[in-house]
Amino acid sequence: MAKIIQALREPRLLVVLLMGFSSGLPLLLIGATLKGWMAEQHIDLKTIGLFAFVTLPYTCKFIWSPAMDRFVPPLGRRRGWLLITQLGLVLSLIAISLVNPGTDLYLFAAAAFVIAFFSASQDIAVDAYRREILPDEQLGLGSSLYVLGYRLALLASGAGAFILADHMSWMHTYWCMAGMMSVGLVTTLLCSEPKLEAPPPKTLRESVIGPLAEFFQRDGAWLILLFIVLYKVGESMASDMTNPFYLQLGFTKTEIGGVAKVFGVWSTIAGGLVGGLVLVRTGIYRGLWLFGVLQSLGLLFFTWLAVAGNQVTMLAMAIGAESFTSGMATTAFVAFMASQTNRRFTATQYALMTSLMGVPRVIFGATTGFLADALGWEMYFVACALLTIPGLLLLFKVKRLIES
Repeated sequence: MAKIIQALREPRLLVVLLMGFSSGLPLLLIGATLKGWMAEQHIDLKTIGLFAFVTLPYTCKFIWSPAMDRFVPPLGRRRGWLLITQLGLVLSLIAISLVNPGTDLYLFAAAAFVIAFFSASQDIAVDAYRREILPDEQLGLGSSLYVLGYRLALLASGAGAFILADHMSWMHTYWCMAGMMSVGLVTTLLCSEPKLEAPPPKTLRESVIGPLAEFFQRDGAWLILLFIVLYKVGESMASDMTNPFYLQLGFTKTEIGGVAKVFGVWSTIAGGLVGGLVLVRTGIYRGLWLFGVLQSLGLLFFTWLAVAGNQVTMLAMAIGAESFTSGMATTAFVAFMASQTNRRFTATQYALMTSLMGVPRVIFGATTGFLADALGWEMYFVACALLTIPGLLLLFKVKRLIES
């Protein structure tokens, strides 16, 4: 306990929490919140759906991440890029607030794309900064606080923005959201630049090839990548089908939304915090094992719900259990990825790993409907739980890489 209390006193952990808030704030402002604004302007659903393409920079951020390792702005390699991206977000949020989606749809889409670009770029800088200021023993707790800040920002830019928009115009709502970016700006100006353990790449070519060469020259590099793909594949496949599952059981959209917001969001936050505190004592390897097993068991609550049927209490228990265990596993997983980066190429290597996290959702996500239809809901979620086993078994192979 003394070790945990001592860790929580670290000012850098407060910085990580606030950076998490800054990182999470723009996401819904070009997602669900933006689509709500468009729906009020009576824009057709097909067009609203196509706006998913404006988030493409999040998937492709590894393309320009080498430039953020190579070039050093005046304020420093990490703080300089943080300041640039955060100022870009403030200006682009103000810009989109001045556009009417009902009359200038293409300009509106362009502004949303710019927000996504600056937001994805800020994520690169924040991830690199977090890795470089935290010692390995604090990566777990730091990751949980980052996720906490991120989730709080989603509440502010999601439910908070909708409440504001009910009392003022969307323009003024987005001005308020732009003002909230001051959390990140002030934090960036007050925090210190991480100390360089090695000089940054001298050329852009080195910043592109160097991170890949350094990573793949390691013993076990392919095991690390395979583990990143497999560790959360079962949870990813289960989450892809939860809303159709709830609706087929006869739950109303209000019941699903209400329970998901109360039990889902707060259980995820609680799971992340508990996971971070536990990691301080257990370390990343044992945490991945413990939380991975709990994550598998959490998925079985959906099988229990399938058997129980339309019972709101069971729905709350299933969502709460899965969200809590998923929050713990995500904290350990994020800490693991951070620990596998070289501090000289943090931005590029971390961007590549987080991009790889999305592979299971793309590859295996296409099969979820077929599997659910063939197996039925009860066995489908059992199958999702079983699909977590290969990732857990790989832990035996990557143990030496984690603990070295």
